[in-house]
Amino acid sequence: MIKILIADDQELIRQSLQIILGTMPDFEVTESVENGKEVIRSIRRNKPDVILMDIRMPEMDGVVCTQIIKENYQDIKIIILTTFDDDEYVFNALKYGASGYLLKGIQTKELVEAIRKVYQGTSMINEDIALKVVKMFSQMARTNLAIQIDEKQTADLKHTEWQIISLVGSGRSNKEIAGELKLSEGTIRNSLSTILSKLDLRDRTQLAIWAVQTGVVNKVFGEEM
Repeated sequence: MIKILIADDQELIRQSLQIILGTMPDFEVTESVENGKEVIRSIRRNKPDVILMDIRMPEMDGVVCTQIIKENYQDIKIIILTTFDDDEYVFNALKYGASGYLLKGIQTKELVEAIRKVYQGTSMINEDIALKVVKMFSQMARTNLAIQIDEKQTADLKHTEWQIISLVGSGRSNKEIAGELKLSEGTIRNSLSTILSKLDLRDRTQLAIWAVQTGVVNKVFGEEM
């Protein structure tokens, strides 16, 4: 049984999705909520497998909510289901870990198939959105932007911090890093904040890019650097 949480600020959309998905024998709609803050609360209560999430919602939008969820509940799959195909929304939602980005004009059969595939670990992106993503990454590749960090900034990094950087670069979540290093998730979050401050980076995405660019991601985790 696939447990599904619906998040949309329009009541009619929520009710329609709940009725449609409720007819599927392998689906269970755990709850339908109207904003990102309610999503977080619902996750704690119901532990859904898949979230259908709108982008523009009051209190907390779908992009911010996606980021928070994937930082804390890596196993939950998120499908952005929206009327908006704005480039910034698309890129940020996928950057923070959404498994799908679909427009609300999608047919019921396609939506049901997308939920099942995402639950199994596949990514599902609307064809028009996929073209946007390809163009965005193509533009990023052409700009060839490298993240520059002074050696003096890295000299202060501790062995455990180097390990965390390597694991972030390989795409691991805080939970996975904590398990790998036998530390608490809280310790990993605090260490990441310290690392970002030392390297003067904005977020873990920049840190991951730098780790890949410099080859840190390929270092042996248990080896002193």
